[in-house]
Amino acid sequence: MTYNFLGLRGTETGEIVPESASRELGDFEACVKVTHSGVCGTDEHYLKSGITLGHEGIGFVTAVGPRVSLVKVGDRVGFGWNHFFCGKCEPCLVGHDIYCHNKREYGADDKDIGSFSSGVTWDEKSLYVIPEGIPSAEAAPLMCGGVTVWSVLASYGIKPYERVGIVGVGGLGHLAIQFAAKMGCEVVVFSGTESKREESLAFGATEFHATSGLKDLSHIKKVKHLLMTANAQPDYSLFSSVVDFMGAIYVLTVSFGTTPVPMLTLLANGIKIQGSSGASRSEIIKMLDFAARHKVFPKIMTYPLTKGGATEAMSTLRQGKMRYRGVLVMEK
Repeated sequence: MTYNFLGLRGTETGEIVPESASRELGDFEACVKVTHSGVCGTDEHYLKSGITLGHEGIGFVTAVGPRVSLVKVGDRVGFGWNHFFCGKCEPCLVGHDIYCHNKREYGADDKDIGSFSSGVTWDEKSLYVIPEGIPSAEAAPLMCGGVTVWSVLASYGIKPYERVGIVGVGGLGHLAIQFAAKMGCEVVVFSGTESKREESLAFGATEFHATSGLKDLSHIKKVKHLLMTANAQPDYSLFSSVVDFMGAIYVLTVSFGTTPVPMLTLLANGIKIQGSSGASRSEIIKMLDFAARHKVFPKIMTYPLTKGGATEAMSTLRQGKMRYRGVLVMEK
């Protein structure tokens, strides 16, 4: 059977336009009626590339292929960056399917379907049943923003008694604060100005430091782990000085340029820089369970899932006025 969807596609001029897509349902695929879509900074990167936008989707399964076993019709599910992973290559076999050699993903594959849409067909392994405790609007940003910070906190040996630094209080940072605090970490937040101090403390931060104009952070007790979540590359010379011996800096900021790194500081203190891209299926399932039990939800602004709503949401994001994640909601 053929399923038809109406999506919102970016164009070379930056205008968002409606465009239809159709799919035959594969043996291991499910058809999902989208009800909510997160708006991510990466959508801005792909705005002029001509693809249907969106990779933070929530909706209901309306049909399943004949060999589907992981979801059923009526399930409320989420989907994110990865469209498909093979389950057979070495990364998949060792539990790191986010790095699958044969994956399909947002921006590179299936360019005519995305979460800015009335629906999608999706491989069942890349669909996730949403726990009852998470509202759909809040669940959408967890499918990318949430898993991005969760992956670092859950996959690289961070212990609950350690000091964890977070640079930037935005779409990623405000979720990282909540997850780290609920895990029992001592959360140290770095932001440019004092404007987000109270919110950061409310999210669970133990300390807050405004860094604009600072040339030295030696007066601050060092952190063992430092998550870079700001929307631009930070000053590594400044922030590496606050990382403890044999600590780690986790790069979560999307940047296409080169960034100077003070290698002597890293060498002298045994500090590593760790890249991270999303999370595996097993970690996404754990993240959703943790978020539901501990009520780790994004702070959101909502817009209709229409051309006008998506255009307004992207403009708000572009101007740096989103607090802190945008969500498009399908009108009933």
